[in-house]
Amino acid sequence: MALFSGLSEKLNHIFSKLTKHGRLTELEIKTAMREVRIALLEADVNVSVVKQFVARVSERAVGQEILKSLSPTQQVIKIVNEELIALMGSANSKLAVAPNLPTVILMAGLQGAGKTTLVGKLGAYLKKQNKKPMLVACDVYRPAAINQLKVVGEKAGCPVFEKGQGDPVKIAKEGVAQAKSLGYDTVIIDTAGRLQIDQALMDELVNIKNAVNPTEILLVVDAMTGQVAVEVADTFNKTLEVTGLVLTKLDGDTRGGATLSMKAVTGKPIKFCSVGEKLGDLEPFYPDRMANRILGMGDVLSLIEKAQEAVTEEQAKKMEKKFRENSFTLNDYLEQFETVNKMGGISSLLQMLPGMGGKFKIREEDVDEKRIVTMRAVIQSMTMKERENPQIINSSRKIRIAKGSGTSVQEVNRVLKQFEQTKQMMKQMKNNKMFKMF
Repeated sequence: MALFSGLSEKLNHIFSKLTKHGRLTELEIKTAMREVRIALLEADVNVSVVKQFVARVSERAVGQEILKSLSPTQQVIKIVNEELIALMGSANSKLAVAPNLPTVILMAGLQGAGKTTLVGKLGAYLKKQNKKPMLVACDVYRPAAINQLKVVGEKAGCPVFEKGQGDPVKIAKEGVAQAKSLGYDTVIIDTAGRLQIDQALMDELVNIKNAVNPTEILLVVDAMTGQVAVEVADTFNKTLEVTGLVLTKLDGDTRGGATLSMKAVTGKPIKFCSVGEKLGDLEPFYPDRMANRILGMGDVLSLIEKAQEAVTEEQAKKMEKKFRENSFTLNDYLEQFETVNKMGGISSLLQMLPGMGGKFKIREEDVDEKRIVTMRAVIQSMTMKERENPQIINSSRKIRIAKGSGTSVQEVNRVLKQFEQTKQMMKQMKNNKMFKMF
C-alpha cells in the first residue's frame, strides 16, 4: 500500500461530490469540511492539528471571492493544497553546513525506528552530493549495533569510526577529531536508542551534544507508530532542541498522520523521508510534492529526479533515437525494466503520476513486481539474435525459451505480446516530450 492511500482516496471522494454542485454554498463547504475533518482524524492526524487546519481552510473557503468564482471547487482544492503545504513546512529544509568543517550530524531516536540503517542511507545520499562523510558508532549497548553500522557503512562507501563498547561521549569526540584530521567534511554520529524514552538515554544524548556541538540534530521517527511518533518527537525536541526530523517506514504507513502532525507539533521541519529498505530509498522531504500526492496530483518533479539519477544523458539520447527510428528491441525492453527497478519499482513510480491516487487508484494486485522477474528470465533465455529480431521466434524456439527460463510457452507468448504493445505505444508517443525522460 502507498503512503496516504486511504486519506487520498477519501479526500478525492469528498471533492468529487463538490464538483457535481457547480456553484457552492457556504453550507456545502461546511459539510465538506466536516468530512475532511473526519478523514484527517481517521488518518491519525493529531486532533489539535486537525482542528486548526479545518478552521483555516474553512475561513478561506467561505469567502465571497471563492463562492462567486466560476470554479469554486477548484478554488477550495487549491486552498486545501496550500494549507497542507503550510502544515508540513512550506518548503524543503536543507541540511546546514558548518562554517568550519567537519559538519557534525547527531542522529537520535528510539530503538527500532531504523536509525542505524538511516545513518548509512544519509551517508550514501551525501556522497551523491559530493560530500565526504564518516560514520561514528556511538550505540555501544545494543548487540551487534556496531557491526550493523559497519555493514551499512561499507554498502554506502563510508568509513566507520568505532571504539567498541566504550564511553559514547568520548567516542563521539574522538570520531570528530579523526574525521577532521583525515579531511572528512561530514560526521554522522549513530547514537543509542531505547525501547522507550528514559532519563539515562536523554542525559547521554545531551552529553554527546555538548561534547561535539553538532551542526544538525536529526531525530529519526517511525512513521508507522502514528501519534506515538509525534509524542516521541515532541519529547526529544524539548530535551535536545532537534534541528530536523527524518521519517522512516513511510512506505509502510497508509494513513500518514505522523507526517501531517509532526511539523505543527514540534515546530521543526521534516528534512528527509525513508521510503523503502534499499540504501538509495532516502528522499529530501518536499511539503508541496507530498501535498500534491495526497490530493492525487502526482509528484512529477520527484519522478523526473529519479529518472535523472537512473538514466544518463547518453542513455536517454540513445533510447530516444531508438523510439524515433522504431528500432526498439527486446534488449532495450529489458534495459527499461532494469531502469524502472533502479527508480524504485513500478508501484512507487505509478504513485507519482497525476491521477493515480483517488479515482484511478492503483491496487497492489494491479502491479505484480514478480512478473518483471519472470519477464527478465524469458528474455535472458533468448539468443542475442532472437532479442534483436523477435519475429524469428517460432514454436520450437518458444519451447526452448520456456524450458530455459523455467516458464511456459504461454508466458513466452505473453512477454512477446507485451513487447509488441509497448512498441506500438512508443510509436504513438514519439511526438510527446514526456517520454524523453525515460
